[in-house]
Formats: sequence, structure tokens, C-alpha cells
Amino acid sequence: MMRSHLPTLLAAAMTLAVSPAVTHAANSAFIEAESFDIYGGWVLDTQFIEIIGSPYLMAHGLGTPVKDATTTVQKSVPAGKYRVWVRTKNWVGHWDAKGAPGKFQLSLNGKTLDKDFGTTGKDWQWDDGGTVDLAAGPLKVGLQDKTGFNGRVDAIYLTTDLDAKPPVEAKALASFRHKELGLPDTPPETKEYDLVVVGGGYAGTAAALSGARQGLKVALIQNRPVLGGNGSSEVQVWAQGGTRRGLYPHLGEIVEEFTDRASNSPGLPEEYGDELKEGVARKEKNLDLFLNNHVWKVEMDKSRVPKIRGAVALNTKTGEEKKFVGKFFVDCTGHGYLGALAKASFTMLEKGHMGMSNMWVVAKQDAAQSWPETPWPWS
Repeated sequence: MMRSHLPTLLAAAMTLAVSPAVTHAANSAFIEAESFDIYGGWVLDTQFIEIIGSPYLMAHGLGTPVKDATTTVQKSVPAGKYRVWVRTKNWVGHWDAKGAPGKFQLSLNGKTLDKDFGTTGKDWQWDDGGTVDLAAGPLKVGLQDKTGFNGRVDAIYLTTDLDAKPPVEAKALASFRHKELGLPDTPPETKEYDLVVVGGGYAGTAAALSGARQGLKVALIQNRPVLGGNGSSEVQVWAQGGTRRGLYPHLGEIVEEFTDRASNSPGLPEEYGDELKEGVARKEKNLDLFLNNHVWKVEMDKSRVPKIRGAVALNTKTGEEKKFVGKFFVDCTGHGYLGALAKASFTMLEKGHMGMSNMWVVAKQDAAQSWPETPWPWS
């Protein structure tokens, strides 16, 4: 069988400079949507990796269909008749709501399949896209959003075994992903760091910089492509904090090095200084920055109680896993994920803390604006 692995695993044999995380057998191809070359108007959603086992692409257009996401599978696909499967979700299905806000279509080599995906079911599932005849050669794949209302795509599977269907159960699907992508069952380990900081918001970035400047070998792991968390261009909550006051007026000076100076919240994306934050981190010789890596597993040191030995991160673009080995770990995830994985003790306040928030920007237009019908519930 012929099978192409992830680009990093094939470096010794071939170069796939701009290809998705994909593998081929003589009769199949598995393509992770998050590994597409061009996202178009689709966005990478990493919020539910623990639930569905993978990041995915989402068409977030506020009612206006977004630009196509596209990719080219560089490894030649053998000619033949293939059954097409797409892992997706009708996100209003569990309400039994009318309509299909997440509807999208798939194109292969420029031809759009006669199938609307994301319109059935109540959970993540493999939608059967029917069969297609493919010529030998590179495969061009496109995702065509039809609604602008959060269509979701996890992966695409093509196989010449017309009776085969990818597994649905979580463990079986995880094993299937690893096999199809040519990934090892045991993730490779990094060098040992003095300090591993998980979460690249303001707290995590500041902690990593502080540790590096004190001579520690630091790994800073962030599951998004930018640093800053809520204070990044992706979320746009301005800093506006008092960093030099109280008993310790110099405590916030590191934050001042990379904080935004946004004029509004939300504001203009460029006002949030993503490049500044990343630049400050990369200048530190003792700090290794790992963007697009989501920590979702831990390995405990059984000889010491309790202590984390390694944090396993999933690369949200390639599907690769890597175990970050460290002497000490800092949980700056915002939700306490690392601590929860390590079963650390915790305290939760039931009162006196901020709840969920929604941010809106209102702009005055010269004429009335249309809005599509939305028959599904929003609660």
C-alpha cells in the first residue's frame, strides 16, 4: 500500500510544503479540515477538542456565506470510484428545529457534489456523500458554505471500498485517525523544560517571560495561532488594567511590554498587537513558543505524589501529538484544564465572580440591512 504521512514525518523522503494533514492508502484518503491550505472565510475552532477528538473548521459569517476553504492533496490519488464521507454536525438537530443553518457543500477537483452536508442528525456524524469517479493525480478539495451560520467540518474520508464507513465511537475514531495519518501511538517527547506554561493569554505570556528572564528553560504552549487570549485580535477584550499600583507597583511591568492600546472593545483587530506579543516572546532565548498546540492529556510522575511529568499537546493544524516534559507546570488556560487533567485540588466560588459575557459592535449604515430567516432557536 502507498500511504503519505504528515509532512514532518515525510521530511526524509519527500517534501509537501503546502498540503493538509492527509494520508493515502492505495484506495483511500483521509483529510483533516483544519489542515486545509486556505481557510477562506472559515475559522479554526478548538473549543471542543476533548468532546469530538479534533479541531474543526466553522463557517462563521453572521448570515452571509463565507469564502470557500480550499486545499490540494499533493500526493497522487489513484484513479477509481470513491465513496465520500464527511464528518459534520447539524448544530440545531438536538432541538428538532426547522431549517439547516450549518449547510455546506463539498467540491472535488472543481466539481461540486450533489449533496448538502450538515443538515441531518443530532450529533457529530459521518455524512454519506455518495460516490465519485476520480482521475489519478493531485486532489483539489473545496468547502462551500451555503448559509453563513456556522457550518462545521471535521474531516473528509474517501475510499474505494464502497461499503466501508469510518468509525463513530470516540476511541475507535481516535485510533482510526492515528492510523490514517501515520501517527505513532506514543507521542514523541520534547527535551525537559524547567517550566512548562500552558495557556498563552496575558497571564501565561507574562509567566513564561518572567521564568525565562530568571534563567529557566521555558515552554509556552498556546492552542491558538496568536498570543493574548481574550486580549488578542480574535476576542478583542482590551486590557485597560491598572498594572502599576498597590503594594507591588512593579509587578505588572512585564505586561506593559506587550499590552494592547486598543481604542475600543471590540475594536480593530490590528489594535490588539498580536505581532507585538509574539515578538516579545520569541526574543527570549530561554523561551520556546508553541502556537496551535492544545494540551489535552497529562502523564503523572508515579514516583512522586502528586507531580506532572508531561503534558501531551495536539497540534491543531497537523494532528500530531507531542509530550512536553517539565520539572514544573503552570496552568494559565483560563478554565483550569491542566489542573483538572492532573486531578489537582481546587476551590470554586459560587458567588461574587463574573459570569458569561457577550460583546457586540453596532455600526450605523446608510440604508436598512437585510437579515435572513432564522427558524431555529438561539437558546
